[in-house]
Amino acid sequence: MSDILSEVLGANAKFSADFGERGKLAIPPARRFTILTCMDARLDPAKFAGLAEGDAHVIRNAGGRASDDAIRSLVISYKLLGTREFFVIHHTECGMGYFSNEVIRGLLASSLETAELTPQGFRDVGKGGGSRAGEYIEWLTFKEPKQAVLDDVARIRSHPLIPKSIPVYGFIYDVKTGKLVEVEGARTVGAAG
Repeated sequence: MSDILSEVLGANAKFSADFGERGKLAIPPARRFTILTCMDARLDPAKFAGLAEGDAHVIRNAGGRASDDAIRSLVISYKLLGTREFFVIHHTECGMGYFSNEVIRGLLASSLETAELTPQGFRDVGKGGGSRAGEYIEWLTFKEPKQAVLDDVARIRSHPLIPKSIPVYGFIYDVKTGKLVEVEGARTVGAAG
């Protein structure tokens, strides 16, 4: 067994020993909102948004992008579980801004081993065994974080499966200060109608 696996199982044993009333939480989130954010380990949505277990849905993916799968989760969140507001929260220093579709496709075609981030960008250090399957994936990279937030808010707002009554907010979380900074224009783009 790996050290990480042992640590996770040990932590879970301690957590579940005092689980108590958490087993009685309702399926719908108590505060009726959803956060779409990045999977970056520096972000802790429960802490930066003041959440307790059972308060809100948190959807995470690389970049916090409004991908088809994120839209699927947002639809389930409101349609079946009653959420009434959506927050799109990207962050500073996001890794999705450090490469392009072409870069990751080339890295994957060369090797499936972990690449290295250098001052010049990502560099493959693997030895063969790559795959061209990455050519068929839209990686949703971006160069301008504020524009990416606006694009995601607009995509959610205009999606035919998202009701106009749900406001969509857009923020950038600053990894150096912990502050949520509202993206100018996002509230207008995501306004309920």
